[in-house]
Amino acid sequence: MNKTASTFSVCVFCGAASGRDTIYAEAAAEIGTLIAKAGWRLVYGGGNTGLMGEVAQAALRAGGEVIGIMPELLVERERALMSVTRLETVPDMAVRKERMIELSDAFIVLPGGLGTLDELFEVMTWYQLGLQQQLSWILNLQGFYDPLLEQLETMRHSGFVHGDHLPLRSASSPAAVIQSIQEELACSM
Repeated sequence: MNKTASTFSVCVFCGAASGRDTIYAEAAAEIGTLIAKAGWRLVYGGGNTGLMGEVAQAALRAGGEVIGIMPELLVERERALMSVTRLETVPDMAVRKERMIELSDAFIVLPGGLGTLDELFEVMTWYQLGLQQQLSWILNLQGFYDPLLEQLETMRHSGFVHGDHLPLRSASSPAAVIQSIQEELACSM
């Protein structure tokens, strides 16, 4: 996290679905807006549906720069948000994750499904292996990620995840996530 705010990129991992509660879409839109207002660049999966669409469209409405990374298969199915600042088409999901990690200085995880967890665990694995040093923040709306956070702590206490702490922060509101990232940025400058 050694970049200035104007060159800082935040990757958001989230669902291509909206979920059953409108609070998820509202929070995704708020995260997108707050990222843009902070002057940060949004990196995300390139989709136009679900929480992905909400976060990107909100960032664009707020004047932010948005980079979408989407596998060819999904672009062909017309799921890409074509109005983003830059849309990168990649061959597959593995390259998508790699590219999102390369472009990002921090990661925010919103509610989502298996793909969202896959992206989170990839980032955390790379961190544990020393391949990247960026931190991740989970937006734990209404305790959505409580069972996951508990399991991660169990894994750490049992000796399967190394280190005294996980490269993961948790907050219960979009504003708290953004504030925590800003505090981390201020400490690293």
